[in-house]
Amino acid sequence: MEFEEISALRRRSVAWRLLRADHAALVLGFLGRVFVDENARSVSAADLAGRLDDELYALNERLGEGTFPKTAKAYLDDWADPRAGYLRKYYPEGSDEPYYDATPAVEKALAWLRSLTDRSFVGTESRLNTIFDLLRQMVFGAEADPETRLEELRRRRRQIDEEMARVAAGDFEPLGPTAQRERYQQFTSTARELLADFREVEANFRALDRRLREKISAWDGSKGALLDDIIGSRESIADTDQGRSFQAFYDFLLSSTRQEELAGLLEQVQALEEIIEPDPRMRYVHHDWLDAGERTQATVRQLSEQLRRFLDDQVWAENRRVVEIVRSIEKHALTVRAYGDLPVTTELEGTAPELGLPMERPLYAPRVRRPIHSTSIEAGGQEFEADALFEQFYVDRAELAAGVRRALQGRAQIALADLVRERPLTHGLAELVSYLALSDDTFCVVFDEARVDEVDWIDEEGTERRARLPRVTFARTEVSP
Repeated sequence: MEFEEISALRRRSVAWRLLRADHAALVLGFLGRVFVDENARSVSAADLAGRLDDELYALNERLGEGTFPKTAKAYLDDWADPRAGYLRKYYPEGSDEPYYDATPAVEKALAWLRSLTDRSFVGTESRLNTIFDLLRQMVFGAEADPETRLEELRRRRRQIDEEMARVAAGDFEPLGPTAQRERYQQFTSTARELLADFREVEANFRALDRRLREKISAWDGSKGALLDDIIGSRESIADTDQGRSFQAFYDFLLSSTRQEELAGLLEQVQALEEIIEPDPRMRYVHHDWLDAGERTQATVRQLSEQLRRFLDDQVWAENRRVVEIVRSIEKHALTVRAYGDLPVTTELEGTAPELGLPMERPLYAPRVRRPIHSTSIEAGGQEFEADALFEQFYVDRAELAAGVRRALQGRAQIALADLVRERPLTHGLAELVSYLALSDDTFCVVFDEARVDEVDWIDEEGTERRARLPRVTFARTEVSP
């Protein structure tokens, strides 16, 4: 790393800032125990403040009164401040109480601190075997020649046959205690790194969600350009190396066969006598992986829900405004027809500039503040137009996914344009975009930017609509045993 790169990291890295903090030991010790060791992803403010208050009381008793003079709530506010960035403070849907979650910087700082501690021994043999396995997977996994791949499979089969013959003859040595402890050390390290990676992936998706909300609220261009940009950003995340790797890992973990095999292996490893002090957290670490992966998937679903809500509100408002303009034109056309031929004239306003002198401006007059009394509220009797309250609609994505599954029962894949011809759209553009955001274990959504399809539908006013979009195909997936 160059000098400039290290200097920039020192200024911008939250993990580096945390390590340089005055109370870094308190922050890392407390947040590491609550969020990392216990794999907590969401803790209420009252619960976290209570636990921190107990921690501060114990430290002040041991180190002297005044070592940590602030209250627990004040420390949490400091750690959640954007200038610090150690905690993420947010309000879950349907709750008026704030919740906290640790940022990826805490995981990174703790991982660096763990690397400084002395280890009983440094295992090298198991990591060398892992390197060989990875190299074989990359070399032979990228091989396109069938004969070469078959030769490698035959070589592995010969090795397995020779090993089976030696085992049958009693010529084998079990894995020794040192080798087992070495591999267990590598396993626990990799398992913790996986949980830390989940927190960072979730933070990346939350950053995308935040940028999406900011873009929607400040957008002043056309809606079509906004939708193209939003959908492109969402798909670009899924098509990155991180997105593809996360989805492949999550699909692998959701396999019931893999879960049963993994649970059995963890139980057997934790029961080995050679593992003197097994980490109790590793017994159910696959449950922690599933929980962290589900939270990351929930963040992705939130992106789609935000887009659908935007479409529901905006499309309804625009359609209503278009209908009002058309009706106004029809009304004026009927009025003009009753008078026969009328001369067409045009009036121009403001052909001469208007001068506004500074002394013509009135003096400032403060507004009179009107008191508002709400002690006695009476029901009003004035009528108003309430059609908007009864013209809302909801796109059920579960029903759309069920329709895709029924369409794939007799075929391997189906294009979105063909599916819409079989099942016409009933909610217009909002339903079409909901198809693009579908996610299911039995099928996947494939986008082909090189080909363009046209999708037609009839809106509520009987007008034919047409959308041009890249070819979207729903392909049936087979769950690996």
